[in-house]
Amino acid sequence: MQSALMSNYGSPELEFERGQGSYLYTPQGERYLDFTMGIAVNCLGHCHPHLVAALQEQSTKIWHSSNLFRIPQTEKLAQRLVDLTFADRVFFSNSGTEAVEAGFKVMRRYHYSRGNKDRVRIIALSQSFHGRTLAPIAASANPLHTEGFLTGDPGFDQVPFGDIHALRAAITDKTAGIILEPIQGEGGIRLTPFDYLLQVRELCDELGILLMFDEVQSGVGRSGFLYAYQASGIAPDLLASAKGLGGGFPIGAVLASERVSAPMVAGTHGSTFGGNPLATAVGNAVLDILTAPGFLRTAMESAAYLRAGIAKLIVAYPKVLEEQTGMGYMIGLRCACSNADLLNALKDRHLLAVKAGNNSIRFLPALNISRNEIDEALNALKEACEALSVTA
Repeated sequence: MQSALMSNYGSPELEFERGQGSYLYTPQGERYLDFTMGIAVNCLGHCHPHLVAALQEQSTKIWHSSNLFRIPQTEKLAQRLVDLTFADRVFFSNSGTEAVEAGFKVMRRYHYSRGNKDRVRIIALSQSFHGRTLAPIAASANPLHTEGFLTGDPGFDQVPFGDIHALRAAITDKTAGIILEPIQGEGGIRLTPFDYLLQVRELCDELGILLMFDEVQSGVGRSGFLYAYQASGIAPDLLASAKGLGGGFPIGAVLASERVSAPMVAGTHGSTFGGNPLATAVGNAVLDILTAPGFLRTAMESAAYLRAGIAKLIVAYPKVLEEQTGMGYMIGLRCACSNADLLNALKDRHLLAVKAGNNSIRFLPALNISRNEIDEALNALKEACEALSVTA
């Protein structure tokens, strides 16, 4: 039977009936080790009992009331994010791309409020990814995402990744801000160098423009820090968060300093469902676990164990694996073979991973994955490499 869905996701074959911890199960009972986690969404695995309990408890009280009224769970989550980061204010949305869109509006409104109505242009880096709505695809300017959707000049400029001279040259008196990912996700799990981040921060301060970090994928513990910017000590003016923030329940957020967020007065932006009681109840449950003493430290010790195992396989199978990139549990594997071939070989061994740019794949396991599950993944990767080495 032909699906009634639009065909923009192709025709996936695998179907999962349930998930538990690090595993997904088909209707036939086959078990797959999940290193996709909804593309870095299920940060604590599938059906974590604390998240399930929070959602069940809230679902018996109130699902939605609108932001016309106070929502205690939402105010609590906002305050926790403020206490844990550079931010003074938070706006909640439903997704990462909406968070990015809101950040763009904040950038432009900030300059407008200061009498600089022409400062509307925003600069992004090559091979970036900021979401699928119109402004984010215009920022990234990937032809695969923009073809058939954009006409004219949407107000975004792109510069080569890591080139501070090109960035400075691209800035004009119409530039409002810069958006970048501390760790590029779709672009191939590329760590943006700390010295470059510092230079960008200094450039923004010098020229009076705003710096926005897109941490939709790298945030919420995946780097070993609550947000990856904290590894460098270089804070942005705005930050987009989503994915892991809800542990599987849709939520997005823009974090901002007081100075930057002040012009966002009543009526300047809004969201029907953003920050609803269900989403923020689960978001608080996620933070309960991530901020527990020793949780992130233990997670990163296990991440180091996984990375050490991958490093050995890179040496053993140079015809398949070239390089390991990223940070913490945001792991990129640059392939010597086709990344599609490696993904299929892993899937045949019931290990699920995600494709990325630069002929890479991504490993994005749950932050609380066990050492035994890591060993299972390494064994599947080894078997896949052995099989592909024969045909290389």
